[in-house]
Amino acid sequence: METLALKVRIAVLWIFLAVCFCSAGFILNFYEPGVIEEIMSGKMEGTPITEGFLLFMYLFWLIPMIMAFLSIALKDSTNRLANMIVGILFVIFDIVHLIMHIAQGNLPLVHLVGIIFSIVAPALIVWYAWKWPKQD
Repeated sequence: METLALKVRIAVLWIFLAVCFCSAGFILNFYEPGVIEEIMSGKMEGTPITEGFLLFMYLFWLIPMIMAFLSIALKDSTNRLANMIVGILFVIFDIVHLIMHIAQGNLPLVHLVGIIFSIVAPALIVWYAWKWPKQD
């Protein structure tokens, strides 16, 4: 696979992650009964909404967007390493997120589908980065 095509695939997967999980996932969450009331009371999924919490949530949207740009802009060796590291971190976080929902007994189908795609996208990023062609 040509390096440019690989970079574009990885960048598109990062954008997919930001849009699918971070944007659409959170918006769809508002349609569940009781969620807006919980947020208005200062909590989200039982976690207090603090400035630190909001920053953490914002980074989960911002990091994939930054990685999409870096996937095109970085040199190949740095690109490969950055995508593998950040991709693995996202896979781990999303698996933990899935386990937390299962443990709480709170896993609606919409969340399950969203979390599965939020695991598959960075896993594919890691796979593509791992298979990065050797440079001459």
